[in-house]
Amino acid sequence: MTQSLTQALTQAWEFWIDRGGTFTDIVGRRPDGTLVAHKLLSENPEAYRDAAVHGIRELLGLKHGEPIPAGAIGAVKMGTTVATNALLERKGERTLLVITKGFRDALRIGYQARPKIFARHIIKPEMLCERALEVDERVRADGTVEQEPGLAAVRRDLERARSDGFNAAAIVFMHAYRYPEHEQRIAALARELGFAQVSVSHEVSPLIKLVSRGDTTVVDAYLSPILRRYVAQVAEELGASAGSNFTNIVGATPASPPPLAGEGQGGGYSKHRVRNHPPPHPSPATRAFTPVFDGRWGEGAGCGEWRGRAQQQG
Repeated sequence: MTQSLTQALTQAWEFWIDRGGTFTDIVGRRPDGTLVAHKLLSENPEAYRDAAVHGIRELLGLKHGEPIPAGAIGAVKMGTTVATNALLERKGERTLLVITKGFRDALRIGYQARPKIFARHIIKPEMLCERALEVDERVRADGTVEQEPGLAAVRRDLERARSDGFNAAAIVFMHAYRYPEHEQRIAALARELGFAQVSVSHEVSPLIKLVSRGDTTVVDAYLSPILRRYVAQVAEELGASAGSNFTNIVGATPASPPPLAGEGQGGGYSKHRVRNHPPPHPSPATRAFTPVFDGRWGEGAGCGEWRGRAQQQG
């Protein structure tokens, strides 16, 4: 980190935010190093659009509509249940599962686990993917290509899905964790046809098991657009309010280290990806997401970053 950037941060506010479903808690550090806490309702549309941004403005002592002074904020770090709520309420993006022919029901079947072995009435969790598209392709475990995907037929099916309103695709092929070429081709085709969210299993979760890899990829496609829209909203409100000089994440200047987004267990991730990564062996009925938004503003230009980490509960 450059000396000028370090000085800018020490002369600015820093904020740590926990945005829950009911309340939003904010801890701010003033430029003199003292801490202040603030609490407000997460949802209060009559008073403000976003609780985190409104809380920041209140701690800065700004009136409604008053712009945030350039350089007033050095860093914003936020953990939120936005993805958790979307998952529990089934309000994610309409998701198309694109999978190897013959495996369209593999994720529904799962591992046939019976946690209650004497239950006579089994209620399985609702599938997150609304439709499954089978692709006639196959790569064997040793990498031998048994069947190349027919791109013309896949294009027609993807075009039909787009016209039906699908905007997110989860692509999961057999043995793609090791041989991803077929997934890469279909992903490029989906992006070309206008799918805004294309989650590919060998990138999201390169695991040997199809079900674990598939579940994770579907959740990624289902929730990533929700997280991305929320990040864009926060960045827009903070960045637009601060004017053109209130810009990038700390570390975005060429002379300084790349910015990192925090992870639930304390790790960090580099810039340029907006993604949730559940752990191996996920269960859609029991996932909980703890995404962290780490946006540092200083010298340079750019926008915030989001990274989510799912943590399996139960």
